[in-house]
Amino acid sequence: MSLLDFFPPDYRVKTPAMRSPEYVQMSTAAAITLGLVPGRIYRAGCTHCLNLLLTYPEGCRANCAYCGLARHREEARDYADRNFIRVDWPALRYREVIERVQAGGDRGRFERMCISMISHPDSNRDTLALLAQWVEALPHVPVSILSNPTTMERDDLVRLKQAGAEIFTVALDAVTPEIFERTRGKAVDSPHRWSKYWQSIEWAAEIFGPEKFGAHLICGMGETEREFLEAVQKIRDMGGHSHLFAFFPEQGSLMEDWPACGKAQWRRVQLARFVIDYAGGDFRCMAFDGAGQLTGFGVEESELAKIVESGTPFRTSGCPGKDDTEISACNRPYGDSPPTDILSFPFKLRLEDIDIVKQHLNGKNVKTFFE
Repeated sequence: MSLLDFFPPDYRVKTPAMRSPEYVQMSTAAAITLGLVPGRIYRAGCTHCLNLLLTYPEGCRANCAYCGLARHREEARDYADRNFIRVDWPALRYREVIERVQAGGDRGRFERMCISMISHPDSNRDTLALLAQWVEALPHVPVSILSNPTTMERDDLVRLKQAGAEIFTVALDAVTPEIFERTRGKAVDSPHRWSKYWQSIEWAAEIFGPEKFGAHLICGMGETEREFLEAVQKIRDMGGHSHLFAFFPEQGSLMEDWPACGKAQWRRVQLARFVIDYAGGDFRCMAFDGAGQLTGFGVEESELAKIVESGTPFRTSGCPGKDDTEISACNRPYGDSPPTDILSFPFKLRLEDIDIVKQHLNGKNVKTFFE
């Protein structure tokens, strides 16, 4: 049974008719929060960011090795039925999405909306159309753009800013040019280019300004911790923030047999990223061994202990909510791990969660599951 089988008949549309801007896909967490499908989000209640994804019958034209939407999967499933970052993304008419958010109640919990672009000739135009409709109908809910730099020029960013987009992010994902090339460039017959992605980050820094842009980075695709955190620092030096994902193999992707990100590595990187982005730390003050593994965070042990005890570095990182720039509205429940073994916590950590994180930092491979 597909997730779409839970939708009322009026919401079911055959894949060939699903085309943005009339239709959008949404994360499973968003569908649950909107009341479109039954279910509950373990310990999170709801998602505070409405993650929407552009959709076209012909699909994404890129071929990223780790992505469930990649072009090479054309024969596997209809495009709109493919999973993306571990979960299904059901499609719905955009006007219905807006009406449900306007209705309020639990659906009024949304603190942000994010439009995720894909590699498609109409993506720029349709993103602008979705943004304009949202700003007119729900001006109190800020909008982030998760961009597709491959199809964009500087003027596209200017138009999005003028139309009301608050934050602009770039899904850089790979932190070195070699890994980028191997996973989403010419090596996999994909159109993305390292230089264009960094150019878009530079445009975003100029057009959207400090604290209003950032990049998605995936940890565990073959980079060293030193390489990863050097990218984090570069983005911070420009005035932006990094939004982290732990690599988790997407079934059916070219990297489905690549191992998931190691827990000790992930916790060190999460903690160091928080120190750089929010605690005044600096990559250049951190210590690494000969293999590029982090051995020192460059801050006093007492201060580091307080940061760990807060639990905040280990929560999902993303665009902020209304009240706290350090806490992401985009909690992406279980986008990079199952609820039985949590890597990015989509909720405030309890003492027992923090204890598990400490064990991960100490190299113990224990699971993060509590009733």
